Amino acid sequence: MVIEAALPIVRPESGFDLRVSTDEEAASQAATDLIIHALRARPDLLMSVATGSSPQRLYELLGARRAAEPTLFERLRVLKLDEWGGLALDDPGSCEAFVRMHVRRPLGIPDERYVGFDGGSAAPDAECRRVQGWLEAHGPIDVCVLGLGMNGHLGLNEPGSELQAYCHSATLADSSRQHPMLARARTQPSYGLTLGMADILRARQILLLVFGRHKRVVLRRLLTGPITTSFPASFLWLHGAATCLCDQAAVGDV
Repeated sequence: MVIEAALPIVRPESGFDLRVSTDEEAASQAATDLIIHALRARPDLLMSVATGSSPQRLYELLGARRAAEPTLFERLRVLKLDEWGGLALDDPGSCEAFVRMHVRRPLGIPDERYVGFDGGSAAPDAECRRVQGWLEAHGPIDVCVLGLGMNGHLGLNEPGSELQAYCHSATLADSSRQHPMLARARTQPSYGLTLGMADILRARQILLLVFGRHKRVVLRRLLTGPITTSFPASFLWLHGAATCLCDQAAVGDV
């Protein structure tokens, strides 16, 4: 069950839509329904995909929808949100490995409908220009799927005194270097490659997935704190169509 009413700590007049579900399964189903609705309206929809545990069930549910209605996904385009710099595309800890397994294979996304950073590139700045150029020519993003970093990062836009607007190589925060995905990596990343904040905020629709008790403090900060570069996710308050889908465990007692 999805509880549509916003919590008191969210300003109802804002464009930030908080939806609290009983559990991760229900929230993931709600996210799936939103994407399917958008895909029916725009068959060549461009979806930017985050990696990690938060969106994994969403991708499984989308895969099940594709199995039932394959023609719906025949024109879907996918853009990888970010990548660990210094990891080869076939590294088991790379974002690429995750996207291949959980997004591209189940959704049947061929090379011509997929774009992502190559973390193993010897020229990261040129790699960022390549992805940015593609996005400028083929964007904007229709649906941007995001997770909420423990330090408030979006993609690999890390907290700092300033934020980058467009695709860039990023200095990784210590907490990001401890990401569970990297436990499988053959080597450790030396930097990150990511869409910038302007790229994200230009998306027509943003879906932020936040699950689990361990996200309670960071979610509360997002919902109550100021808009600041020291907490990049706070900039979602400036977007007119950002939906945060979370479970009761992440919200806690309000």
